[in-house]
Amino acid sequence: MTWAERWALIERFAPQLWEGTLVTLELVGLAVVIGLFFAIPLGLARASRHWYVRALPYAYIFFFRGTPLLLQLFLVYYGLSQFEIVRDSPLWPYLREPYWCALITMTLHTAAYIAEILRGAIQAVPPGEVEAARALGMSKRQALQYIILPRAIRIGLPAYGNEVILMLKASAVVYTVTLMDVMGVTRTINSRTYQYEMFFFIAGLIYLTITILFTQLFKLLERWLKVEASQKR
Repeated sequence: MTWAERWALIERFAPQLWEGTLVTLELVGLAVVIGLFFAIPLGLARASRHWYVRALPYAYIFFFRGTPLLLQLFLVYYGLSQFEIVRDSPLWPYLREPYWCALITMTLHTAAYIAEILRGAIQAVPPGEVEAARALGMSKRQALQYIILPRAIRIGLPAYGNEVILMLKASAVVYTVTLMDVMGVTRTINSRTYQYEMFFFIAGLIYLTITILFTQLFKLLERWLKVEASQKR
């Protein structure tokens, strides 16, 4: 195949690749943002000194960190439909769709990792800052809201950025439930053109480009948080 024919194929399937890229970005973006909200109470519970508070979050985190994302996706997509109570529930129109099953799975999966990041960040907050907050008369809730969580966010942000990038790469498994993300579109194109090497290479370039954009975004965010913290001082 000549280069002219290759470029013609790329131009022909470029709109589909763009749509698949948007699906991937949407899934990853929603999963890591919603997962962050789920992870905050989980991380706070994991950082508790009481074992009975830590027990349930520990079990949740242990399961989702200890099993592959692909297995979790199959459990949600294929497993939930086996229960009649699920099929009869108002949620069934969503749970039978691959998009929502993928989003739920990815959110639950990344929430477990983000919760551990948050737990480590909370425990890394200098005790002196917490003691200073209490000495100023802050309650536990106020110290958590104004001192501990903002400090923990700055500490845990680099690890959170890494988790977003890892989630981007892990999202490639969603094509297995017929979702047309980057990999789903690429495999469909390959089945029509048999140009496996070229289109897998293009898919790799798409993932690399998104990774670079995410990396730069988190670098800017880290820089902004450092400047804001220095101005407050």
